Amino acid sequence: MSSHKIIEIGGNGPGIRRVLAPNPSPMTQTGTNTYVLGRGRVAVIDPGPDDPAHLAAILAAIQADEVITHILVTHSHLDHSPLARRLAAFSGAPVLAFGPAQAGRSATMVALERLGGIGGGEGVDQAFVPDIRLRDGEVIDGDGWRIEALHTPGHMANHMCFCAHGAVFTGDHVMGWASSLISPPDGDMGAFMASCRRLAARDDRVFYPGHGAPVTSPADRLAWLISHRQGRETQILAALADGPATPRALTQHLYGEIDPRLHPAAERNVLAHLIDLWEQNRVYVDPHIRPDAEYSVV
Repeated sequence: MSSHKIIEIGGNGPGIRRVLAPNPSPMTQTGTNTYVLGRGRVAVIDPGPDDPAHLAAILAAIQADEVITHILVTHSHLDHSPLARRLAAFSGAPVLAFGPAQAGRSATMVALERLGGIGGGEGVDQAFVPDIRLRDGEVIDGDGWRIEALHTPGHMANHMCFCAHGAVFTGDHVMGWASSLISPPDGDMGAFMASCRRLAARDDRVFYPGHGAPVTSPADRLAWLISHRQGRETQILAALADGPATPRALTQHLYGEIDPRLHPAAERNVLAHLIDLWEQNRVYVDPHIRPDAEYSVV
């Protein structure tokens, strides 16, 4: 499939078009999905990386008699948000999101950032600032479409999902081909699990992720994600029962079967689990939370 092929999806409700950005990688699969919602006066969701060719492709997906009225961003990673500013300058539409990169962080993550040495920051669009900050549960009305914005921290503190007519644009929170990277202090495992359970309590018919194909059985995918993370937590605790270990040692023990190129991302996920377990008073860390510290069961 051509990187910039425009695909019509979503047979029910307002029309949905998908434009695939030319940024495939082990972390983005085939590339970033940019979505156009509606007809006539449309919304663009996740403009994607700052790529002039992708900007041209998005504009090509907009008919001559159509107008972009809203630009929505699920979260401020470099493969989702940077093109929003160029698209806003071209169209005059405002950029809407939960907030800049640090918005929505928990007190624990704020403290870890101040303490220093926690790492993270992979692929964060630090320059991103929306024109309009959305509140959790806020509704955006358009021409024949309505979006409810849900704050779903976990993959990133400022992550939002956008719900429209039984479909949810899930950004990087729920994808069908991979679980999400959760890299503290931007990512938060406890928040991720809470956001999964929040989505699981809904009755949506399809998820449109930031990367990969639509998720046509949202309940099953969410059940798998929750079970997967709970299983990884159990494995970490079992490994620590044999003695203290660093996140790197745990990663080598638990992720030996995966491509070594993905080990750095896996190690960040392990650290996120350890921080969540520490917040639950189930692990102890010496001397304090760091990527190179040793963790043990309480």
